[in-house]
Amino acid sequence: MKTMEVTKTVTVPDRVPMINILGHRDEVLRALEKGLAPATLHVLGQGITINGEQADVELAAELMSELISVAATGEHMTVDAVERALAIMRSGLAKPTDLLSTDILTNRGKTIRPKTLGQKAYVDAIDEATITFGIGPAGTGKTYLAMAKAVVALQRKEVSRIILTRPVVEAGESLGFLPGSLNDKVDPYMRPLYDALYDMIDPDAILKLLAAGTIEVAPLAYMRGRTLSNAFVILDEAQNTTPEQMKMFLTRLGFHSKMVVTGDLTQVDLPSKKTSGLALVRRILRDVDKIKFIELGSADVVRHRLVADIIDAYARYDAE
Repeated sequence: MKTMEVTKTVTVPDRVPMINILGHRDEVLRALEKGLAPATLHVLGQGITINGEQADVELAAELMSELISVAATGEHMTVDAVERALAIMRSGLAKPTDLLSTDILTNRGKTIRPKTLGQKAYVDAIDEATITFGIGPAGTGKTYLAMAKAVVALQRKEVSRIILTRPVVEAGESLGFLPGSLNDKVDPYMRPLYDALYDMIDPDAILKLLAAGTIEVAPLAYMRGRTLSNAFVILDEAQNTTPEQMKMFLTRLGFHSKMVVTGDLTQVDLPSKKTSGLALVRRILRDVDKIKFIELGSADVVRHRLVADIIDAYARYDAE
């Protein structure tokens, strides 16, 4: 029995250019048509007419209304944003505007915001907790979003400095034998942290902040014996800490500070007989107040869409 089709028209306000909704050369419109099928879309002037079964039309109309609300702020829709918005709508767990309008930081015309529900939970946890653990595969934005939150905290004078650290596992005992100064030796291991900083702060300002000690980038070993107060502290690649190093780091916490610990438990570079401090701390501290653990997965990958498929394929292989 064929169900009755319905038609609904969503009107885009005159102040919102249609290119903001439909994309360059209608690339977003084509993504919408593919994602909302079997419902069909027809654009005439400032109107978008949707035809299909009632449930499909209601979903499409709600999504279009959400996208129009975001576009009204001056935001241009992208194919990636629309595909994620559609997935969020179908999950029923949130509205696309909850993500597309959650701006963390804007620099040189680029806005940093969470792009998935997992990422939104992560940045919310950073706001609410004193210590946040972001655990998940590469490409889920663990370090990048933490860096953005740190920069904002510094700009708002919520902290007086940012401290970025990583365990330098690959260099091992040979670090002291590498040529050059300490910075020369550890720069290759800290480069991803610098790269993220340059996305968020003007290069000239970064050099001044580094020189003044307002931003510090150093190996984890150099945290021993210190108390980190009035600081936003990020420990990256934490899967490569030993349990002793993790305990040492966490007990550096001082007053008026916030810590974020990020890591990927599928990429542990420690010797095979050593336990990852990140794997152990999850069992030890999971129920401690003001500490939150956020698990990110392939659905939160925001790199090339193939990365999520690669992560899932490896997970299936490991399970077999």
